[in-house]
Amino acid sequence: MRSSRRRPLLVPALLCALALLAARPTDGTDADGGSATALGPQVARLYRDAATATRQYEDGRRAAETQRAKALEYERLLDAQRQKTDAMREDLGRIARAQYRGGGGLPLTARMLLAENPDELMRGQRAVSRANRAVDRAIGENLRAETRLAADEAKAQAAWQALDKRNAELAQLKKKIEGKLEAARAQLEGQADSSVAAGSCPGAVRLDQPELPADPAWVAPVETYELSASFGSGGSRWANRHTGQDFAVPVGTPVRSVGAGRVLKVSCGGAFGIHVVIQHAGGYYTQYAHLAAVAVDQGDRVEAGQWIGQSGTTGNSTGPHLHFEVRVTPEMGSALDPVPWLSEHGVPLR
Repeated sequence: MRSSRRRPLLVPALLCALALLAARPTDGTDADGGSATALGPQVARLYRDAATATRQYEDGRRAAETQRAKALEYERLLDAQRQKTDAMREDLGRIARAQYRGGGGLPLTARMLLAENPDELMRGQRAVSRANRAVDRAIGENLRAETRLAADEAKAQAAWQALDKRNAELAQLKKKIEGKLEAARAQLEGQADSSVAAGSCPGAVRLDQPELPADPAWVAPVETYELSASFGSGGSRWANRHTGQDFAVPVGTPVRSVGAGRVLKVSCGGAFGIHVVIQHAGGYYTQYAHLAAVAVDQGDRVEAGQWIGQSGTTGNSTGPHLHFEVRVTPEMGSALDPVPWLSEHGVPLR
């Protein structure tokens, strides 16, 4: 099966907070790797930490690219300004050389004494002087513009380099969190398989619930996924046609109730491994199978988006995924195609 993983501007305080999250020990674990009660919440926390680190790394990367583009643009403008200043200096040089050639290098007083029309000579000299002052002012303005552009370029480069350094630190932190997540997922999967093999369902783990959606009455059973085996597909894995929609997700991914309802069954063993069945209004039931852990007990009331368990690969499963069914009775044999059913309830799957 395909597996989908989402490797969910950075400020120092958030970086420190994430470092503490990555470094904290597993709560309630023993020498054998801890209980499912401890591992389930730990995996959920690590998922959130990894998502936060990934999101902030991407934000920082985009910010660094923006700052780099600014530095390059300032550098381009600065080069253009310098060329403009050099051209004006060249113009001033040409004027000076022309004056020298026209006057033969004589001082102004001598040129006036030798001139046939001193008034005309003075008017020409004043015009040249005004032109020189104008060029001097223009060069001064250009030099000040160069100074401002150089300062802006230096600031942009400094910000770019600082962001790159922070992103390198966050990349290391992200890698550390994901390493801890991989280890915790493997432990959770091993404990779930042991429970199913022993025929005893693990107790409910109480996860820190996310903020529930305010508007939608229905949601997808997992937030991020890839669709794999579809309803009605055939193959050697099933005795008949596939009775649900599979969502390829890593072990430990939080699984959500698609709508409000009551937990009708929490069970383990058989082809579905650890699974939950929820009864909804209107005569519909949803099933969530191949779980690694459950977060509800039979009889619990649940809301749309509430975490009811964590995905796994228990039962007849070829890899980590969630098997999701919609039924018109609590039992097998009454399944509907979940994709159009969810779409009709305002949840188009992508």
